[in-house]
Amino acid sequence: MKYKYILFDLDGTISQSAEGIRYSLESVLEKYGKRNVDLSDYTRYIGPPLLDTLLNLCGLEPELCDEAYEHYKGVYSREGKLMNKPYDGITRVLETLRSKGLKLAVCTSKLEPTAVTVMNELGLADYFDAIAGSNRDSTRKDKKDLIPYAIGKLGGSPDEKDKAVMLGDTWYDAKGAYECGVDFVACRYGYGDNGEMEKYSPVAHVDSPLELIDLLG
Repeated sequence: MKYKYILFDLDGTISQSAEGIRYSLESVLEKYGKRNVDLSDYTRYIGPPLLDTLLNLCGLEPELCDEAYEHYKGVYSREGKLMNKPYDGITRVLETLRSKGLKLAVCTSKLEPTAVTVMNELGLADYFDAIAGSNRDSTRKDKKDLIPYAIGKLGGSPDEKDKAVMLGDTWYDAKGAYECGVDFVACRYGYGDNGEMEKYSPVAHVDSPLELIDLLG
């Protein structure tokens, strides 16, 4: 077995979360009168850090972003997260990888407490040795920062990056893995643009969660 540490993105890799994220963003747009923003393309806001989405996609002024962030978080925690559901087969994948003695971590740009809550709501938290998410001050929001953090939470050291693999569905995951020198597996069943992921030379591709068993287990 080449890998010891398996890092899973959350949205679009573990869970089908687009409906809840879109619902929560729509609430933000309504609150701030940004009704002309098109949310039909999930690749524009599933993957990037939320603050980047509020600034770049929603077009909010920087001074409004903290307030909008809290509004989004409130709507998501009350309603959006309840629209989440695991991908078919993901529980079997996690059970198999755990049985092989591999260390599993969630590695997401979601705020870490939110990620913990979501994983508990999905009933999947106990399969993971660590849940690594972003922090509120934005010093740990990009995958290039989250990946080493997740490996560390699993007990790994910086020189063990060759024993880690990042599983994700967007170019944000792919780029972060590339920048960290960590292998990347493109989960093409998610929300991302497959062509964009290809730019960062994934070591493998899967079209369904169950394919991860043959690849990693």
